[in-house]
Amino acid sequence: MSDDGAIDPARTTHSSRRMTPLRRFVYRSLVVPLGAALVRIVWRMARRPKVIGVENLDAALALAPSFIPVLWHQHQLYCAKWLLEQRPRVTAGFLISPSVDGEIGAMLVSRFGGVAVRGSSSHTGARALRDYYEALVKQSVSPIITPDGPRGPRFVFKPGAILLAQMSGRPMLPMAYAASRAILFHWDRFVIPLPFARIVIAIGAPRRVPRTLDAATMRQWQEDMAADLRTQYTRARECLREDD
Repeated sequence: MSDDGAIDPARTTHSSRRMTPLRRFVYRSLVVPLGAALVRIVWRMARRPKVIGVENLDAALALAPSFIPVLWHQHQLYCAKWLLEQRPRVTAGFLISPSVDGEIGAMLVSRFGGVAVRGSSSHTGARALRDYYEALVKQSVSPIITPDGPRGPRFVFKPGAILLAQMSGRPMLPMAYAASRAILFHWDRFVIPLPFARIVIAIGAPRRVPRTLDAATMRQWQEDMAADLRTQYTRARECLREDD
């Protein structure tokens, strides 16, 4: 683990750029503090989230000291915030690019008390899975996985989280959030609540994956987990309507 709280494989990148002392100084002293301030402003614009299904977090931790939070890419903003607030019971992990610019994300994650797992799901998927496993099992980090991210297609549950749960024996924990008023943008319709919006986070029951899966069963797990994430979002939306 690096001094930034990152699980840091060899710092190779797909570009010719390198982490120089000057660049690191600029990132640490200017870019990261500004980025952290902006994130905090966004988090504080909405009301404090209401959380339903907190008992499912307790159930996951009763099964193992770490787990695999799974959520659609669009729901990262407040699900990740809530998980970061669960320290010291939960140490949230985040997949961060091994590129030089990924250092900004790794420093931000460390600043908020999370752990950066340095890998790319696009270029080094097998290595990222290995590093996730090391963090999950050996360091009790709970790595947040967005099964449709970072490039989509939207709401398609790719098999990575299921494979990790199968390898590690750790449960997956489905999560979603809804906002009473929000801006939706980017390919995944990323949810940014408007000022004073009400937020509800829904947490589903932990799901453990059998040690052996054939191809058909894997596809069924993908469909079931996608349906579970849709269910959590529906629960969050219904809770918002009930509070109106």
